[in-house]
Amino acid sequence: MSSKQRLVLSIIDFLNQSIQDGTVKQDDKESLEVAIQCIGEAFGVDPSDQEQVNRLSVKPANLLSIFDVFLKTKDKLAAPGGASASASTSTPTGPSAADKAAAEKLKAAGNAHMSAKKYDDAIKSYTEAIALDPTNAVYYSNRAAAYSSKGEHSSAVFDAEKAIEADSSFVKAYHRLGHAHYSLGDYKAAASAFRRGLEIDPSNASLKTGLQNAEARIVPDDDTFDDMPPLDPAPARGATSGAGAGAGGMAGMAEMLRNMGMGGGAGGAGGAGGAGGMPDLASLMSNPMMMQMAQQMMQNGGIERLMQNPALANMMNRMQSGGGMPDMSELMSDPTLRDLASQFGAGGGAGR
Repeated sequence: MSSKQRLVLSIIDFLNQSIQDGTVKQDDKESLEVAIQCIGEAFGVDPSDQEQVNRLSVKPANLLSIFDVFLKTKDKLAAPGGASASASTSTPTGPSAADKAAAEKLKAAGNAHMSAKKYDDAIKSYTEAIALDPTNAVYYSNRAAAYSSKGEHSSAVFDAEKAIEADSSFVKAYHRLGHAHYSLGDYKAAASAFRRGLEIDPSNASLKTGLQNAEARIVPDDDTFDDMPPLDPAPARGATSGAGAGAGGMAGMAEMLRNMGMGGGAGGAGGAGGAGGMPDLASLMSNPMMMQMAQQMMQNGGIERLMQNPALANMMNRMQSGGGMPDMSELMSDPTLRDLASQFGAGGGAGR
């Protein structure tokens, strides 16, 4: 605040001097005095406080003389050759030889601290080396290793990226980056880092091992099978929603039997409650052998193949359209359905 107060005091001095030397018209004097008072109060500057004035004063210079120097300097820079000279002097230069030498000593000290497992001291040394020579990728990479040794893998990721930014051909930085991501559980990012390093050094054994370990831990995205209900076979092309959609596992088989008319009233001991003397759904589903047979069909894909049978799809469409149940001769004319019927018979007999 003191530098701003010095400027404010210089402005107040300039305005008071303008009132005294007649620069300001008499009609404007009162307004200017009010402005001086408001400016002083706003910035906490009191021209009547001699102690404060002595502390903030820029005398023997004043605001007008300072501004005059600024204008002369500006004009000089605008002259031919002045701008180029200024640009050349303001161009940033790299670290000096002395800075690089000092940075190397700090790096060596950091390496010694790493060997002694003094990771905080190592980080401090590498940080000081970076301050002297921020263009050296090794310093960032070594500090990344120190952070990883402390378990601060997020900081290690940042430093490894900075090392790559400083020198994209520095292979060790990719290994540091991959290791940090791997330690954070981001195996995809780890694998990506190892691959980037292998593009530069395809024979690097450490990068190859890191890539193998990362890829082994990568699991498919959770949304890969979002649209696939468990144990739900894909519906057959051309089959209606009543024939194939949602017919998965035991529920799909039960729905198929119900649509075929096997879910009628409970039959007697012979199971004759369904159409054409075929067993009803309750007796089928309560028969242990039938349940075992159905489970085997689900495991070996029999249910899926059955749902894809064109003859069955046509029968289902016809029944849904009010065409009635197919007779036994029509069922037996299809080899797949005939084989299924024989399995039903075997299952029903074994369950008696």
